[in-house]
Amino acid sequence: MKAHKESRLLREPTVAAAGVRLLSDALRAQGIAVIDASWEPPPEGAAPSLSRVAADLRRLEANERAVQAMIESKPEVVGVTTAGDALGLEPRQFLHSGPPLTWEEASGPLRGALVGALLLEGEAESPADAWEICERDRIELFPCHSRGAVGPMAGVISASMPVYEIRDEVNNHVTYSNLNEGLGKVLRMGSYSNEVIKRLRWMKTNLAPILDDAFKRHGPFDVRALLAQSLQMGDEGHNRNRAGSALFLREMAAHIAQCDYTNSEIAQVFQFIDGNEHFVLNMVMPTAKAAADASRDIPGSTMVVAMARNGTEFGIQVSGAGDQWFTGPANTPSGVLFPGFSDVDINPDIGDSTIMETYGIGGFAMACAPAIVRFVGGSADLAHQKTRQMYEITLAENPYLQIPSMDFRGTPTGIDVAKVVSTRILPAINTGMAGKEAGTGQVGAGLVQPPMSCFEQALVAVAKSGFEK
Repeated sequence: MKAHKESRLLREPTVAAAGVRLLSDALRAQGIAVIDASWEPPPEGAAPSLSRVAADLRRLEANERAVQAMIESKPEVVGVTTAGDALGLEPRQFLHSGPPLTWEEASGPLRGALVGALLLEGEAESPADAWEICERDRIELFPCHSRGAVGPMAGVISASMPVYEIRDEVNNHVTYSNLNEGLGKVLRMGSYSNEVIKRLRWMKTNLAPILDDAFKRHGPFDVRALLAQSLQMGDEGHNRNRAGSALFLREMAAHIAQCDYTNSEIAQVFQFIDGNEHFVLNMVMPTAKAAADASRDIPGSTMVVAMARNGTEFGIQVSGAGDQWFTGPANTPSGVLFPGFSDVDINPDIGDSTIMETYGIGGFAMACAPAIVRFVGGSADLAHQKTRQMYEITLAENPYLQIPSMDFRGTPTGIDVAKVVSTRILPAINTGMAGKEAGTGQVGAGLVQPPMSCFEQALVAVAKSGFEK
């Protein structure tokens, strides 16, 4: 027999340990380097539900159906209409972001946006008059998601506001969103000054009809294709939309120029779009919602189909639990503040724009856009780290939306509440930050985490309902 050669490690071993510290502490006592994983068991209330869904193989099929429906959705902009016509809103009926709430529960930005919407609709003669109408409970509030719509930040949509109409012919879904106003003092951030109302009226009377005419000349506008290109050009689809807005303007410029309006009116539209790097955001949001809605109501599926915040609560909806909201207190973002503001000015997390992360972009695709950290804080390494981590809580990779810096790997898509609860990894979200006081506007942008309790509640609900539907 030949003698075995002595084998040696090329370097000292490093041990990774999870669970109780008894083993890792014993190794440390022997001088061995140990990395303890930040893992903890699910809370007692969620553990039985996690075991139940993990043991049911039908959940795998249900989740596969859900995530594939999301991936294969192909939403397109077909035109611009009004919220009154499309969503059946009356003058004192308003949509808002996030799960349901009342005026009494509303935060400053949402209250400010509602005051501005009453002024826009001509239902109030002054801000004081609008506040009185709200205080006397003479308005009706509905979540945007309840009407097939989404709205950024406060998300307030009123009857006369123009909205994009998005159609997904693959799944026969229609979704809507209002038009993006730009940054700074804007209605969605809770501002209601004269300049805000004047801009909204111009958008209603000039911008919207020109865009609608241009879409009709162009034909259905493929937003998924625009997203695919913009991710390759440094966007992540939520807080960085510089490439996407430029691509939109490039493709639509000739059609806008052909609209039957004066040169001055056309020039104003070009100037507005060119000066608004977030212009395309409000087309991508209903695109993401259409894709997520295609995945709804699949019995046994633990896939998230909506994440949204109203400035008071954070809520999620899950495919296997119908339209039920699972909520927890909204956390306050941290990040980069505009000059003149401090942490005390930041309102808790608000907006429907987390539909982007639900779709697998935004915070999930930060590796596409390392420059986003200049806007929301952190580092380029953090951007890649966040994306890599999101693969651990999702069901698939979207082959249509790829990440160049990760060898064109598809974006992590389809959040699984069971994986969130078992790994204790929360979805990565980047967001704008609204001022806490009504009328302040945007104070910065940053990163935020949802409360884990939302995912635990959803897991328990799906485990109870199972495949009864």
